[in-house]
Amino acid sequence: MSSFPRNSIIKWLVAVIFAGCFFLRTLPSQTSSRNDFHFAIIGDRTGDAQPQIFGRVWREVDLMHPDFVLNVGDTIQGGGDAAAEKQWAELRPLWKRYSHYPLYFTAGNHDIFSKASEELYVKETGRQPFYSFDYQDAHFTILDNSRVRDMSEEQLAFLEKDLKANRNKNPKIVVFHKDYWIGLLRGGNNDFPLHKIVRDNGVKHVISGHGHNFVRIVRDGVAYMEVGSSGGGMKGKFLRGAGFKEGCFYHHVWARVQGGEVKFTVKELDGQFGKGRMFAAEDWDEKGPHFDISDPSIDGKPQT
Repeated sequence: MSSFPRNSIIKWLVAVIFAGCFFLRTLPSQTSSRNDFHFAIIGDRTGDAQPQIFGRVWREVDLMHPDFVLNVGDTIQGGGDAAAEKQWAELRPLWKRYSHYPLYFTAGNHDIFSKASEELYVKETGRQPFYSFDYQDAHFTILDNSRVRDMSEEQLAFLEKDLKANRNKNPKIVVFHKDYWIGLLRGGNNDFPLHKIVRDNGVKHVISGHGHNFVRIVRDGVAYMEVGSSGGGMKGKFLRGAGFKEGCFYHHVWARVQGGEVKFTVKELDGQFGKGRMFAAEDWDEKGPHFDISDPSIDGKPQT
């Protein structure tokens, strides 16, 4: 019975190991992302609604041809079950006009405030109060805190289970309406339940609405962003002297997703509603803008 020389066996084993490593490196990683898409985020519409501003936001968004649109809640004024049905019906022509791409709704406190309004919300939007969805390799979790001050145990349990089931998705983005995280983070609390869940499960972006202000705070690698008004009233803020540097301006947000990275560009309305300023979201932190608010486009070109 013949045998291979010891040196030949060692060389053969080294060649096999090298070939195996090369083959494994060429396989797509479970955590790699092959994303290449855009989506738009629309802020609050109601709370002393300004219909002409909301319509202008939609026209601008539509001209940019997003792959889908995400809102942060407060689509109708609410105020009672009978009023809600009429308010949703008035918006049907708008949804029909822009039905050529998906619209993912988030439930706001003006949208859901009773069992009947919840059923109506599901009927009119085609979305559950909380749910999740994938787009390419990205994962989005939409939560419902429309009827609580912060986040219920039910929602936190759903979030944690959903993120663990989608651990290999990248990026992961969490969206809900009420921006209760602002006071907690500004007060130095980095250990509340929501933050621990998103931090420990690889979420890089949390997006809310509700306050009609643009706010951005980063903690432990998680960027929290409140998208402000896309038509919700801000008259009271303006009368109190708040302006652009305080986050009070009508706007929408454009998101560019490439691989596992998300770049957000904030676009202020122009004309009689604003000055058309546009900036990269990372140029704004909890102290406000880090650029010349007269015209940031002079010095920077946001990635879109």
